[in-house]
Amino acid sequence: MKRNLFVMLFAFSILSLKAQVNTSADITVDELRVHIETLASEEFAGRKPGTDGDKKAANYINTQLKALNLTPLYDNGYQSFTVTTSLSIGENKFRCNNYDGEVGKDFLPVSFSSNSSIEADVVFAGYGLCVDEENIKWNDYTNIDVKGKVVLIMRGAPVYDSSGIFNNYTSLIKKAYTAKDKGAAGVLFVSGELFEKDDSFVPLTYEQGQKPVGIPVIQITRNCAEQILQYFDISLKAIEININEAKVPNSFDVGNKVAIQTEIVKNSVATQNVVYLLKGEDPILSDEYIVIGAHYDHLGMGGKGTGSRVPDTSVVHYGADDNASGVAAIIEIIERLKNSGLKLKRSIIFAAFSGEEMGLLGSKYFVNNSPVELNKIKLMFNLDMVGRLNEQTKGLSIGGVGTAENLKEDLEKLSKNFDLSIKFSPEGYGPSDHASFYSKNIPVLFFFTGIHDDYHTHRDTPAKINYEGEKTVSDLICLLIENYANRTESLVYKESGPKEQPETRRSFKVTLGIMPDVASNDIKGLRADAVIEGRPAFKAGMLKGDIIIMMDGKPVNDIYEYMNRLQEFKIGQRITVEVLRNNEKVLLVVEL
Repeated sequence: MKRNLFVMLFAFSILSLKAQVNTSADITVDELRVHIETLASEEFAGRKPGTDGDKKAANYINTQLKALNLTPLYDNGYQSFTVTTSLSIGENKFRCNNYDGEVGKDFLPVSFSSNSSIEADVVFAGYGLCVDEENIKWNDYTNIDVKGKVVLIMRGAPVYDSSGIFNNYTSLIKKAYTAKDKGAAGVLFVSGELFEKDDSFVPLTYEQGQKPVGIPVIQITRNCAEQILQYFDISLKAIEININEAKVPNSFDVGNKVAIQTEIVKNSVATQNVVYLLKGEDPILSDEYIVIGAHYDHLGMGGKGTGSRVPDTSVVHYGADDNASGVAAIIEIIERLKNSGLKLKRSIIFAAFSGEEMGLLGSKYFVNNSPVELNKIKLMFNLDMVGRLNEQTKGLSIGGVGTAENLKEDLEKLSKNFDLSIKFSPEGYGPSDHASFYSKNIPVLFFFTGIHDDYHTHRDTPAKINYEGEKTVSDLICLLIENYANRTESLVYKESGPKEQPETRRSFKVTLGIMPDVASNDIKGLRADAVIEGRPAFKAGMLKGDIIIMMDGKPVNDIYEYMNRLQEFKIGQRITVEVLRNNEKVLLVVEL
């Protein structure tokens, strides 16, 4: 009984500790620890947007800020928005002759399929490849007409390719775009036995920024494929073997029809940024703002499609460093700014963002629905993974120092008394929330203590945080905010694009030299968030904010179709790029 009573009292003390509001005038190790242990707890279950853990984290942050008597922006401090988190199957049909397939068993739509219903003739197009490389030329579309027809395509590539050149052409979305460019009305994918014995489907998963390709695309089993090929005296397996042994395409009209209907439903959930204001006291400069932000979302329980580096392990991904550490720091910083007694001239906006792990969604939503005029935001501080300062090297990275005049020189002077080895980087772009502000011509500073083996795994726990190190980093950031909040002159924005071209996740022979907007779903095309000086797009006259809608006469609807187009071009080639600029079409000639 005494033991049970002790356990109950201990549990109650922990809950009380998590619930308490800290309002001291100093940034303390103990308070940083409480915030991180709370946000990165089992109870908050990885803080995936739209989950109970997400709401609990937002409520915890909100409670801390309410106690400081800050001014809530939006509804009680919550800036609500929705995010798409998954896809589900709607009304889907596959029919060939008198055979009706069962969705999920005999066929399944592909995640980038358009919702549509068609009935059309079928053409077999081998591996669906169109390759024109120096040492490999392969075109499955040479002797067939697929316009207005459904194309049956095998997954994978001819097995003789030891050089790996086909690897850039074998993705399902690449093959679907190729078929669409040839005029196909729909695509059927099937796995040959040499490619995959299990005859399984690619799961229906949602990728941020991905849009439908414009035609229905489904996967079918080999049994369904045999239904389509029933008028031939050759099986799919024999066709696959023949193509691989002969090392030449074998495409033909099937002489059969299919009727298919596809419907994919996007499932959206509600989430929220937490946004508060500390009003400045200068009658003029209080109308200018400094934003201090950090994302509080993480990967939830992990699993495939979440970004986890251990996708087969579905357990709580605590996200102590990524990014409970950043949120804890900004809570402590805003608390110190409020309670220190120092009068600030400019106003400070506190923003805890959701949806960062899904493509900077919360910060994008913030800048597109800002509570203040964007040109009045003079500097944005972003803290992402600031909890693992190496005790030996004391290494801290500060990015964005080239996004305003004299910013680096100022930082070097202000940070010289801190026991930190600071690496400065000029680029305003980066894979975190400051990029959303930089894209709107706002100077940014990005603070980061470095990557580690626990990144995006369940091993990123509070026990591994260097709390003393995080306090040092937080003290520095607080000093910087105080300094810039009280300067008479405002910072002057300066574009500082990335040194390396960040257009895609994969390596291409050619690039335009832009920083693409990979998160927006509200536009048709691909917006250039930045155009890098001296690169092909810049030389052709492309401007920041231009929306690419056509490349060499072929449509560009999203980042995936843009990547597909890039693969088609060669260094030295001259292409046309059509963009939307202020709702007017502008044609550019680009020398690659």
